[in-house]
Amino acid sequence: MSLMDGLFLTLINVVVCFAFPKLLSVILNLKNKRFEPSQVTLSSTDAKVVSSPYRI
Repeated sequence: MSLMDGLFLTLINVVVCFAFPKLLSVILNLKNKRFEPSQVTLSSTDAKVVSSPYRI
């Protein structure tokens, strides 16, 4: 394998490693939007305030 072949394969690998996860997240995001349930709103009585024991 020549130096140019190695550089070419490295360039292809970099492009695939950047593009594939982005493409996969877009596809999965579109798939999940179809089955997304309606949003539930919480009233102020449903919210609980938790204090931290490490509060200064």
